Amino acid sequence: MKTYSQVFDVVPSDLDDLNHVNNIRYVEWIQDISKKHWTHVTSEETQKSMIWVVRNHNITYHKSAVLGNTILLNTYIKSNKGPISTRVVEIKNKTTGELLVKAATEWCLLDAKTFRPKRVPSEIEALFID
Repeated sequence: MKTYSQVFDVVPSDLDDLNHVNNIRYVEWIQDISKKHWTHVTSEETQKSMIWVVRNHNITYHKSAVLGNTILLNTYIKSNKGPISTRVVEIKNKTTGELLVKAATEWCLLDAKTFRPKRVPSEIEALFID
């Protein structure tokens, strides 16, 4: 598996009424890093010909992040089957290494012109899985 990572600090706009990172923000981070990984390793031509849509999010919340925490996001593709790609995102406290959130998301690959499901091509799979 080929991992893609990002590091950033929790800011006030990330927080909910309990002064913890809002669950919706975690979902945004999961989607954002997934898109960044895709655009980082694929060509502009590929990005114009194929698009991804979420089929299913499975998110487990382990601990809360708070203002000032430094967050480490890691993502990788666990598997592909037909048009479905299962992507894992782990969100950790970078300072302590504690796992905060783990998500497994099923993404469905679509042809950008027809919006029909498309089997993940082997050349795309090779970009993400060893």
